[in-house]
Amino acid sequence: MPLGEKYGWDKSESRYCGVETEFHDNIPQLLAFNLSNGGFDFVLAPLMNPTYRPSLLEKDGGVVSVLPFAGSDLVLSPSQWSSHVVGKISSWIDLDSEDETLRMDSEITLKQEIAWANHLSLQACLLPCPKGASCANYARCVNQILQGLNNMQLWLRIPLLKAEEDSTDVTSTNLIDSWEQWNSFRLLCEHHHQLAVALDILSCLPSPNSLGRWFGESVRAAIINTDAFVTNARGYPCLSKRYQKLIDGFFNHSIQIVISGKSVHIIPGASADSAVTHLEKNTESPIPKNPLRPYLDYIAYLFQRMDPLTEQQRFELGYRDFLQAPLQPLMDNLEAQTYETFEKDATKYKQYEMAISKALVERVPEGATVTTVLMVVGAGRGPLVRASLQAAEETGRKVIVYAVEKNPNAVVTLHSLVKLEGWEDIVTIVSCDMRHWDAPQKADILVSELLGSFGDNELSPECLDGAQRFLKQDGISIPSSYTSYIQPVTASKLYNDVKSHKDLVHFETAYVVKLHNIAKLAPSQPVFTFTHPNYTSQKSNNRYKKLKFELANDTGSAMVHGFAGYFDAELYKDVHLSIEPSTATPKMFSWFSIFFPLRTPIQIRPGSPLEVHFWRCSGPSKVWYEWSVSSPTLSPIHNSNGRSYWVGL
Repeated sequence: MPLGEKYGWDKSESRYCGVETEFHDNIPQLLAFNLSNGGFDFVLAPLMNPTYRPSLLEKDGGVVSVLPFAGSDLVLSPSQWSSHVVGKISSWIDLDSEDETLRMDSEITLKQEIAWANHLSLQACLLPCPKGASCANYARCVNQILQGLNNMQLWLRIPLLKAEEDSTDVTSTNLIDSWEQWNSFRLLCEHHHQLAVALDILSCLPSPNSLGRWFGESVRAAIINTDAFVTNARGYPCLSKRYQKLIDGFFNHSIQIVISGKSVHIIPGASADSAVTHLEKNTESPIPKNPLRPYLDYIAYLFQRMDPLTEQQRFELGYRDFLQAPLQPLMDNLEAQTYETFEKDATKYKQYEMAISKALVERVPEGATVTTVLMVVGAGRGPLVRASLQAAEETGRKVIVYAVEKNPNAVVTLHSLVKLEGWEDIVTIVSCDMRHWDAPQKADILVSELLGSFGDNELSPECLDGAQRFLKQDGISIPSSYTSYIQPVTASKLYNDVKSHKDLVHFETAYVVKLHNIAKLAPSQPVFTFTHPNYTSQKSNNRYKKLKFELANDTGSAMVHGFAGYFDAELYKDVHLSIEPSTATPKMFSWFSIFFPLRTPIQIRPGSPLEVHFWRCSGPSKVWYEWSVSSPTLSPIHNSNGRSYWVGL
């Protein structure tokens, strides 16, 4: 039973906690001791007797003896095998050994054990950590196996090693980086989506920046050794603040926790010896208390004290790391459900209302009888019309409003809204594309909601440039400017999701996505800025920007799978809307980030800058982005001439 349910805590997205065990030929008894008695959700257990070696196997009349697996498949039901057992491949295996006998034994055994695990329909198997600097043959065999695997995942065990010396010299040979070991292995296996990581958490931790890389990788489990626990005042196991923060991160990224090792705390009523004796002798006596239960209880305590999901987080849960094509509201008419989703974002419209109020107050002196002409271009179903009228009421300013909307279906709703609210004398509805409308008079304030996840990717510049002709020379545009931002990210899941389409088009498409299982490798930097109204001589909305990103020295190497994109918009003066991480508007959910993938992921190292090029291009009927990396290695220019992804004018 998951942690949240087990401990009576009503929280969605509960987590699982397993335990690593030694080989035992009575799997039902092993489960009873660790699940029924110990409270764990699954066991990470060897499937084969560790003394087995193919080269030592005796043959009788040319028939190979029965392999020493832990019981037949009939000792558990298929659902029990699937939900309660993760197979642990024999740890002695070394497929890159100089000893040919050991190497051959290892290859045969690896294939036998995984074939058996696949037969049992296990969800996952734990592969032992590579033994030396080279893992080419190990990776070759695993890659072969992955090609014929059904749905089972293979977790490669990687110890989370700390640098031997606290050296800032990134060229030092004394620095150990276990990420490099994982990266070499997954590159040899071609980023296979069924190959994942099980991190071995030991008694020391790398730097926070180094740890942060792993949250963008396909980490499925964190194996925490009992040696990593310290003792609290009551004699029970607990973890230091750094470990607690790391565990919280694992919970947030749906990484399963596994307790490993023997109890190293003397707790009243728990006897490790009696537990071992019970399992070794297969006794029928009452099962003693599991000595690792206090470690599970502490992990459960850490889970229980987490803040419950907010309403916004619950809304976003189903969108996490889910690739969506960006909206094209200029080319397509939005559906009612899409309008309804965005209209629920009270924070966004409150910011608009504040901006309009500030503009009205600064434009019309207190007590003046002037009527302000306000035009809402791209009015949708009317939320900005409502925000404009509320701003007028709050500031005591008189306004007339033109609501311009090209979607004929939304216009129907606008007419109903105006009639329902009694706005007939104040609001004029215009069913027209703003770029083609001949306004009867000039506007004092032009209000629009045309921003996309990258600021300009829903063609706000082109639309507002077209609408600028009916704005007074001293008129105000809300928003008055917006800037796009990018940052390099490790995003293994997103990369594999794009890769699964097996074509160029998807690698050259920008996606809207609620980023979650990613690692942000450097602070974001500004890309393109647009200002409205635009009275400069430079009317082109084409742009080009070259950016340089650097990793912090204590991060270690990392893999860039693509770029996360954001925007920051100045609505009016100091009133902003932002999804850029350092300035993000709290409790606003109308925009998720945008993701620009790379066809081939690029490895970067501290001290070796990542140079990126971004272009915004346009033609008679479309606008598109192109992007490329020029250092540390060259990538192709993605989406040349908008061949794969574009926004229709």
